[in-house]
Amino acid sequence: MKNLYNFPCNIAQTLNIIGDKWTLLILRALSNGNDTYNKLLNNLEGIPSNLLSSRLKSLEEDELITSVLYQKHPPRYKYILTESGKDLEDVFNTIILWGEKHLKKCYKELVHSSCNHKIQIQYFCPHCQKTIDKNEILVKDTP
Repeated sequence: MKNLYNFPCNIAQTLNIIGDKWTLLILRALSNGNDTYNKLLNNLEGIPSNLLSSRLKSLEEDELITSVLYQKHPPRYKYILTESGKDLEDVFNTIILWGEKHLKKCYKELVHSSCNHKIQIQYFCPHCQKTIDKNEILVKDTP
């Protein structure tokens, strides 16, 4: 049973879905092509098999992944990210950028595929058609 945050905050409500230990790492492994239970188990060193099974069921219930039967006997499934699961790529990239800046030992960096130089995140207002500074962002309650 998940521990749930019960207050009106996008971060809290998102953590109710992806905030459990291993969940983001499972989603990241899926986005890197590890699409079967055994591939996930082999690529997520240290994850208990019962926990992986539980997290996959939960991610499917939360509609971040779907499962497709690819072998009937014994039953084996491939796990595929849904559109909302794929949308977490921006979260992964932001965490990588945060790690580049703040971790004592950095393991990954984001670079532009054409020139191999580091990238940065920018905010864009589609209404104004302008890139905006993060100091211009206002977090506003929705009606």
